[in-house]
Amino acid sequence: MTVDGVRLVVAGAGVRGLVYARCAVATGRARVVAVAEPDPGRRGRFAAEFGIPPEHAYTDWRDLAAAGRVGDAVVVATQDQMHADPTVAFAELGYHILLEKPMATTEADALRIAAAVEKAGVIFAVCHVMRYTPYSATLKGLLDGGAIGRLVSVQHLEPIGWWHYAHSFVRGNWSNSTTSAPLLLTKSCHDIDWLLYLFGAAPTRVSSFGGLSHFRPEHRPEGATDTCLTCPVEPTCPYSAPRLYLSCLGDPSREFWPLSPVTADPTPEGVEAALRTGPYGRCVYTSANDVADHQVVSMAFADGATCSFTLTAFTPQEGRRTRLFGTHGYIDGDNTLLHVTDFRTGERRTIDTGATAGATAGDGHNGGDTAITDAFLAAVAEGDPALVPSDATSSLLSHRVVWAAERARTTGTIVDLPVPS
Repeated sequence: MTVDGVRLVVAGAGVRGLVYARCAVATGRARVVAVAEPDPGRRGRFAAEFGIPPEHAYTDWRDLAAAGRVGDAVVVATQDQMHADPTVAFAELGYHILLEKPMATTEADALRIAAAVEKAGVIFAVCHVMRYTPYSATLKGLLDGGAIGRLVSVQHLEPIGWWHYAHSFVRGNWSNSTTSAPLLLTKSCHDIDWLLYLFGAAPTRVSSFGGLSHFRPEHRPEGATDTCLTCPVEPTCPYSAPRLYLSCLGDPSREFWPLSPVTADPTPEGVEAALRTGPYGRCVYTSANDVADHQVVSMAFADGATCSFTLTAFTPQEGRRTRLFGTHGYIDGDNTLLHVTDFRTGERRTIDTGATAGATAGDGHNGGDTAITDAFLAAVAEGDPALVPSDATSSLLSHRVVWAAERARTTGTIVDLPVPS
């Protein structure tokens, strides 16, 4: 490390790469010294924001890797199916690595990553930001402190939001499992990881049901056209692209997300041009999407505990909702407040965990984006990997549960998992 803090390089200057870079600089622990990004507009804007000289603004992560170790740590925020190769290459160069979730889209690639970071002996963390929020720290403390006795069952809901699903999983980069991965992995490996973190164990049996029920050609309204800008049904369609993206204008948070992936020109003219020529103006009923729009995952644990997890497009976008049932009490949480009932005294109390940011990507995931970046940089500066609990081992374990749930869903079976030794 230099006196100026951790020298950080970023592979992938999209929304997530930009978020972590901004968080890193805001902490005062790091400076961004290089970027790799194939899109020239994003690359140029990123380099200008962080004062990166042209010789360290690369078009491809391979060019960045070929330059040698020009920094101390790297954020890997490439597209999901491109996580393994750059992560392995940067590990071999001795970079400490902050990897955007999911760890990888296949178990083989995840194993490659785990082996590479172990061999290199570098600090490594997957961005399971839900583990790092004040809300999660408070909830985990209550469970570990015996506030509700032994945890017997959990109900957990991820309300994706109708417009968010249409933006990211119908029109956006995560719409097709062939070019990206199933929804449970790309959107909700966060949640599976977090649930295992609360239980302190992995399940031994997994089942799952769900699929793509609504965003299909047969549900296209009569008279609808292929693009929103020419569609007579658009004014009354819940998934109107003009309504969503034009409503972002004037709001800095929403101009950053969800609008910045759509257009770099946050004006009515810029939005209209992007919807006319790009994927974000397509009819949601005739897009090339195939990922589930709702899914239920059931898990059973070795001690008899159970967990049910629901993710669905058909909600407002809100904080995740969790109900935790214990032998001595009950907790109802909404990502900010925790309502705790003690069966022994009958007392009911509410704990405000102090979440000041919202649950969306534009709002910093309830403080999780800042917290994981700060923890990672502290781990690098102090040489202490224990400061980032979302390491290769724990992330591989939770990803294996996701892959098991997908096998269960697609085969109509219950999948047995080995009990970790």
